[in-house]
Amino acid sequence: MKITNAMVLAAGLGTRMRPITNSMPKPLVRIAGRPMIDYVLDTLVAAGVDRVVVNVHHFAEQMEAHLTGYRGLEILISDERAELMNSGGGLVKGLKLLDRSPAFVMNADLFWIGEKPGGKTNLEHLADIFDPARMDMVLLCVPLERTTGHNGKKDFSLGADGRLKRYADGDPNPVVYAGAIALLPELFDDAPQDAFNLNIYFDRAIARGRLYGVEMAGQWLTVGTPEAIGEAEETIRRFGNASGKGA
Repeated sequence: MKITNAMVLAAGLGTRMRPITNSMPKPLVRIAGRPMIDYVLDTLVAAGVDRVVVNVHHFAEQMEAHLTGYRGLEILISDERAELMNSGGGLVKGLKLLDRSPAFVMNADLFWIGEKPGGKTNLEHLADIFDPARMDMVLLCVPLERTTGHNGKKDFSLGADGRLKRYADGDPNPVVYAGAIALLPELFDDAPQDAFNLNIYFDRAIARGRLYGVEMAGQWLTVGTPEAIGEAEETIRRFGNASGKGA
């Protein structure tokens, strides 16, 4: 299916990125000369998204100023200055600014490089896989060996039928959640209106056999600490994709 709406989760405090985030929000930390969130927004543009909601809290005014200058997307702000809503609560609040059509959900500090030129993007592949009749959500996933900056934790086991379960020692085909989801907003019609963690809905979908995953192409990057910036930049140089376009 074609997905043209998205939500980017960008309201966190970035505590592990201190002291850099003592004066700026984590999504604006520059990697190879560009703010992290721009890699994410570029990825959405490449997938054909035209409207995105971004939630803000930490140094919200800096986020708003930067997003005003980004071209290629209609960007709406979900304001969490008064109260952080955690991943689930922030998503529920932000999705209310969009219509009820399918949406991508992405984290502002997780991105990838090295997709095959000319083919479908990872997000387009995610949209193609998504089937609301069988799935609550489909998650973009990556094998541990194609991650940069990750702590080594294996999140899920990806079954031959595409279903995900929480990883346990010895499970086959372990994968890391790559920070991108395709879903329908109606999934959260029964959700709490205050802060909660999105993992609640992951576990609910697993219990119903309705959490699916798809393996991404390319190299996945996460930049959680100041020390990880250099590692990410070296990976980008290695892939020859420092511009971030088509990430």
